[in-house]
Amino acid sequence: MLEAFRNALRIPDLRKKILYTLGMLAVIRIGSFVPVPGVDAVGLAQQLGVDGGNIFGFLDLFTGGALGRFTIFAMGVNPYITSSIILQLLTIIIPRLEELAKEGPEGSKIIAKYTRYGTVVLGLVQAFSITMMARSWGVIANPNAFSLILIMVTLTAGTAFLMWVGEKISEKGIGNGISLIIFTGIVAKLPTDVINAYRALGEGGITLWSLLIYLVLAVIVIAGIVLVQEGQRRIPVQYAKRVVGRRMYGGQSTHIPLKVNQAGVIPVIFASSVLTFPLTLAQFIPAVGGINRWIGYGTFGYNFLYAVMVIFFTYFYTAVTFNPQDIADNMRKNGGFIPGLRPGRPTAEYLERVMTRITLPGAFFLAFIALTPYLMALVTRIPETILNFGGTGLIIMVGVALDTMKQIESHLLLRHYEGFLK
Repeated sequence: MLEAFRNALRIPDLRKKILYTLGMLAVIRIGSFVPVPGVDAVGLAQQLGVDGGNIFGFLDLFTGGALGRFTIFAMGVNPYITSSIILQLLTIIIPRLEELAKEGPEGSKIIAKYTRYGTVVLGLVQAFSITMMARSWGVIANPNAFSLILIMVTLTAGTAFLMWVGEKISEKGIGNGISLIIFTGIVAKLPTDVINAYRALGEGGITLWSLLIYLVLAVIVIAGIVLVQEGQRRIPVQYAKRVVGRRMYGGQSTHIPLKVNQAGVIPVIFASSVLTFPLTLAQFIPAVGGINRWIGYGTFGYNFLYAVMVIFFTYFYTAVTFNPQDIADNMRKNGGFIPGLRPGRPTAEYLERVMTRITLPGAFFLAFIALTPYLMALVTRIPETILNFGGTGLIIMVGVALDTMKQIESHLLLRHYEGFLK
């Protein structure tokens, strides 16, 4: 691995991408300590109960502690993710958006523009709700109109900046920018979890055996995540021989790798964002406050909905990113076929059927991993207030790390260097 890192840094353009990504992530970490003006962050954190294993503690995990410190990045990228989900759902419903999605890069640019607009609108709504909640708790030093507007604009601008940084990392850096921002926030909370576990161990809050069992289970979960993320069904493809001029092309055999988890970590991120938005509003809107009784964080209803949404978004995002008809058409144009199947529609139907079947275990596995924090708490007796780190954080960390390593791997293999994956 060290040799692979050295090889990556020897390539000028890859080194530039890696340094650009690290620089942008460093800017985000610095910004996560810049406080919102005019707010008692300590008092607000106590009112939110970010250390109490509630919905705000879950959001604080995604923001790397920015919500607990109530900094300019307190809302994280949740409004952007929610806006992306809404746009992708509308793409199925609205014909105009469906046409844009099929137009390639130009259509994607327009959809991305709509997503940015939606992010700002949702950011303002969420910032308004948080500001009103802070005012009702009396943690704003001077709650006049100017101060309230300044807080809302600051929070929305922080989310917009994170969105811009994420897009720039995806464009000029390495890896998926938004996923890396969430990844950085989760990793930044690790030292706090280690300190909490050490203190609890010394004070007798947890036992050494419980901690060891927790670590063993974490290793098993990580191994399972890697196994499913890398698992694939290989569909054999044969290319017929064809003569072009004086040369003969084709005749070779290859395969189509259909991944068990084609959607990656996106379903977990989408499901958590969809659930946290109404639960956040329910904290300070009396009309919908009763929702916490049924689907509040940690309840059976929340866990059930979370698992169902993870399964739904796994199939939904797989359908968005995997188009069997396009694959079948490209194979037919290049003289390729699956043995025993006619090119065209039969091939597309076969690919869709196989993908639907192999996605099912991947979706259920993601749902199981998303619920492991509660299962691990039951087995080890270690509450989330001590180790606020479980399946959701693990699968995002492992998934994003694997995707980023694969991108670096492709750059290395392109230049005949040996990469990470053997």
